[in-house]
Amino acid sequence: MVRGKTQLKRIENTTSRQVTFSKRRKGLLKKAFELSVLCDAEVALIIFSPRGKLNEYATSSMEDTIERYKRHIKNTDQDSTMPLVDQNAQLQQLKHEAQKMAKKIEQLETSKRKLHGEGLGTCSIQELQKLERQLDRSVSIIRARKMSLYRKQIDQLKEKERTLVAENAMLREKLRLEPRQISNEDNAMVPIVETSEVSDVETALSIGLPEIRNYTLFLQQ
Repeated sequence: MVRGKTQLKRIENTTSRQVTFSKRRKGLLKKAFELSVLCDAEVALIIFSPRGKLNEYATSSMEDTIERYKRHIKNTDQDSTMPLVDQNAQLQQLKHEAQKMAKKIEQLETSKRKLHGEGLGTCSIQELQKLERQLDRSVSIIRARKMSLYRKQIDQLKEKERTLVAENAMLREKLRLEPRQISNEDNAMVPIVETSEVSDVETALSIGLPEIRNYTLFLQQ
């Protein structure tokens, strides 16, 4: 059989209400004790009966637990209010800084226009003289930087020139030595021709006296 859900409402019968209170109080005290033992929790339970009788249970001291509760509530209230106060203070500080930044930007824009020669109609003599001195200092700094870059480039070109001169001298020395080596090699490679006297040998066959043969040779020449 399924048990129906009990409707919670005030018990009208005084006797039944007192019996129910007594039973439920004992069960509640038992549950509080079990919770403190099983979970090592600090428990404080205060119950006032319908007649005003006090029933309490505390794992340590009721007064200490109540003081701890008050401190916790106080700290919780401070934690809940402090972020709102800090947030308002931060917003005010951010607004103040934003206003200062906007004013500074406006001043810089005005100064920039004056450096470009714009908006000078409202400037006094002192302001124009100050602006002129500022421009002179800027031009001096720019010229000094330009001369520094020029000197650096000149030093680099001089160093490059010295390197090229050294390479040119080395090439000249190399070209001066190479013709001698080539001439010596050519002389060594010329073949030696042995000269020998070549004598003409007469192999012709002739008949007759030597004088007649010589005369005949003379006529042939």
